[in-house]
Amino acid sequence: MGVAQWKGSNLPVECISWYDAQEFCNRLSQQTGRDYRLPTEAEWEYACRAGTTRPYHFGEAISPELANFNRNRNRTTPLGSFQVANNFGLYDMHGNVGEWCADHWHKNYEGAPSDGQAWLGSDNNNRRTIRGGSWYNQPNFCRCADRSDDDRDFAYDVIGLRVVCVVPRTL
Repeated sequence: MGVAQWKGSNLPVECISWYDAQEFCNRLSQQTGRDYRLPTEAEWEYACRAGTTRPYHFGEAISPELANFNRNRNRTTPLGSFQVANNFGLYDMHGNVGEWCADHWHKNYEGAPSDGQAWLGSDNNNRRTIRGGSWYNQPNFCRCADRSDDDRDFAYDVIGLRVVCVVPRTL
């Protein structure tokens, strides 16, 4: 694990590799008795869009009043600083830190699972998908549909995580 660039109880976790993110989810699961994991790429985009089809959950364009991106603050900002939750009540889906997903990196969606499951196995097995853009990225990298990747060992101040708590299905 890298050393966090910025520390604070209300700042996003950053400088975390994909392996560290997995370990965090495993330890959280053990500690709470609930199942936590990284979102799949499909889950992440569904959660980000929250029923919209626009480039950003809040509209067609992004601005420094709506998100932390394009080095406009030169660091991460406290969670929920922009008070612009999406329709699911989620904050900071655009910018601040990119978020690791469970999926292996694939250049496109050709052959992707249609059921939202993590897409594993690829020629780029050591690379993982990142979504959301970061405080450092230009606006187009923060769109709902934008995808990026990095080596699963990579830990830098532009990458963090968002966890999913798996809720058992009831019939």
